[in-house]
Amino acid sequence: MASSRSSLSQISKTVRFFSTSSAPKPSHHNHHSHNHTYSEPNSYIGSWEAPKNPKEAQRRLAQLRRDYAKQVKEVRKEYIKEVELMRLEKLRKDEAHKEALRLQTEERKRLKAEAAKARAQERQVAEQEFRETLLKERAEKLENWRMKEKLREEKKKEKNELLRRKSSLWVDQSGLEKKILEAICILYMEKLEDVLRKYSR
Repeated sequence: MASSRSSLSQISKTVRFFSTSSAPKPSHHNHHSHNHTYSEPNSYIGSWEAPKNPKEAQRRLAQLRRDYAKQVKEVRKEYIKEVELMRLEKLRKDEAHKEALRLQTEERKRLKAEAAKARAQERQVAEQEFRETLLKERAEKLENWRMKEKLREEKKKEKNELLRRKSSLWVDQSGLEKKILEAICILYMEKLEDVLRKYSR
């Protein structure tokens, strides 16, 4: 009978342990534990009354053990269920965190790509403006060169015309000098012939 009471006391302590600690202890790392609802006190604790008949005591003890095993099984089921819910909740939060990081990364990439595109467009506009300015300057320089060449050609033509006119005057003067020399030579020859005739007589 004493051993039965000792066993019953041990069972009562075990039931009390499972009934009051069926969930994880609260911690700042587990928000779910703050919402945990603890089990009601077990009705078997303190309800044992020792029967006078040993067989009845054995029967009731066996029934108590069966009830205890059943309750432990239920507590374990609840514990496993709660742990699974906690795992799923953690998994959901991890997935949400990963998704948030992915969205942030995509947003950073999008903004970076848009900034690069804007810089490329600005660079293209600047290059186009530079090319247009360069072409305009080249066109102006070419036009200035053509004008200078035209003026140079006109001056050259004027100079050549002036030289041609002067050359024609020089030709006329040289012809006049030639005629004068020819006349002088003729007169000189005539006088020379007269002198020779006189000496030949």
